[in-house]
Amino acid sequence: MDFKGKSVIITGAGKGIGRATAVLLAERGAQVVAISRGREALESLAAETGARIISADLSSPAAARAAMAQAGTCDYLVNCAGTNVLETVLEMTDEGYDTVLDINLRAALICAQEFARARIAAGGGGVIVNITSIAGHRGFDQHLCYAASKAGLEGATRVMARELGPHGIRAVALAPTVTLTELALEAWSDPAKSEPMMVRHPVGRFAGPEEVARATALMLGDDAAMVSGAVLPVDGGFLAV
Repeated sequence: MDFKGKSVIITGAGKGIGRATAVLLAERGAQVVAISRGREALESLAAETGARIISADLSSPAAARAAMAQAGTCDYLVNCAGTNVLETVLEMTDEGYDTVLDINLRAALICAQEFARARIAAGGGGVIVNITSIAGHRGFDQHLCYAASKAGLEGATRVMARELGPHGIRAVALAPTVTLTELALEAWSDPAKSEPMMVRHPVGRFAGPEEVARATALMLGDDAAMVSGAVLPVDGGFLAV
């Protein structure tokens, strides 16, 4: 799938799924605009891919809007920025809630809004891919706010598809299983926790960031032109059984 002549904004591009997506799309010809908080990781990505980089703390609405303005009008948006605070229902704190929801949900909505406004001003067209999680479909211990943020983003994706479709903009959510990023390794490092989860996958393993990146590329491309408002599990069959 060739993305020559196309441009893509990727949030959370410094590491994990976001970085894997940036590398893959750059390899396939896209001009990548990478947004992330960590400057060092962004500079490493720029050296590897030629991406244009923007360092921003997306938990701040003003910073998120400024980053999108700096990114300019692009063909695609991939909302990958995400975080987690491991707290149970009884342990949830205001700080934990704000940390997770500010990044996982509000920042994604702001970036989608600014992307759509720019696309409509340019005549329409474009694709938004929101990276969610199977945690929005199944209950996992200590994932209260994370699950709420991802389920919320899936609901928002359906609204985006409905309202932006007349402007030629598609919106799709990808719901990966446990993906072996830095964030997931922290959450699933205990074998007593990870092994019972792994055996629930028909394919017998967790996902790699590159596998989610390839599914993202598929949804961005013209072969998925009739896919909008959908949630695509990238989960090795986890949600099917």
